[in-house]
Amino acid sequence: MSLAWFPSAQSRLGLSNNRMKKQQQKQATWLALKKRESERAAIRARHLAANPEEREPLDSQDRTLLDYYSIAVGCENRNMNRYADVMPYDRTRVVVGAQRYLNASWCVEQFGGHSWIASQAPLPNTAHTFLSFIRGPVTVPGSASSTRIRTVVQLTRLVEGGRTKAHPYFPGVVGQSIVHDGYPGPPLEVTLVEKANIVEASCVRSVVSLSIQGDRQNDIRFQHLLYTAWPDQGVPELEEERTLLSFVRLVDSTNRQKEAASDDPDPPILVGCSAGIGRTGTFIAISSLLRKHGFLPPPASPSSLSLTSPLGELPATFDVVGREVDSLREQRPAMVQQFSQLELIYTLLDSALASEQRL
Repeated sequence: MSLAWFPSAQSRLGLSNNRMKKQQQKQATWLALKKRESERAAIRARHLAANPEEREPLDSQDRTLLDYYSIAVGCENRNMNRYADVMPYDRTRVVVGAQRYLNASWCVEQFGGHSWIASQAPLPNTAHTFLSFIRGPVTVPGSASSTRIRTVVQLTRLVEGGRTKAHPYFPGVVGQSIVHDGYPGPPLEVTLVEKANIVEASCVRSVVSLSIQGDRQNDIRFQHLLYTAWPDQGVPELEEERTLLSFVRLVDSTNRQKEAASDDPDPPILVGCSAGIGRTGTFIAISSLLRKHGFLPPPASPSSLSLTSPLGELPATFDVVGREVDSLREQRPAMVQQFSQLELIYTLLDSALASEQRL
């Protein structure tokens, strides 16, 4: 019997076919992204050789690629990397003070235009450098002006699955302080000023004071936003997707809260998980695409940086999600690690578009 006699069944079949086509498109996008990242990984692997003599001879094209995707500085500072295979590209890495190393990368949204710093969770031996970067001032790539970081986003709990994913660098009790010794900078004192739970965004919000030890009168303050519902190597549960959207909006609105008339109205945001690539890349991609579609305000000073990959153009069939992810991977290795994280980007963007709750 023809399905024409059963419109509801026909409609369900159509929806099912559409979902199947969308899923096939996502998988094709993921495979294409994976292929390009494999090419980058093969280039990076040459820097991981124990001795330069072990590397194969290079022609001019190989040399260009090796220089573009160089992770030489990360290899020279292996004890400052949380994971042995996650290092920033030299051309986008964050430099603190007089060439101090930090496993963090400058990243620009392709479609949203906002600037970010994607970082691993600091280690005990990099906490001082991490905090020195927050104290600033910092100069955004492509800009002549300096600014200061005032929003730090953490997408991992300190311990997950019985393993340490991040080390604390400020105290957990309001009023308490921690001092971080570090060379070449002076000791830094970190004090927890306020702490609150924001249930609708699955967030623990902390206001942190940062000063040179013994000089609290000249402290600076930043807001630390911890999202608590995102498991390592995965995505938030279905019921938590709403809180993640709320958290994305909270991060943006928090970053626009100026302390003084002279403050940057929308400085770069420092975001990290454990390695600073999977959840971190996914979060930046979601923010960018929500901004593109009017669900977040445009940046006060959009980045003028333009990226051209030496790997060549992406397939013409790529949608904005695939292009955003590939652009982030050009700036920091392996951003958006799992297929489930790519799916999450699509899901949250679809949910936002369905709600039509634009600004």
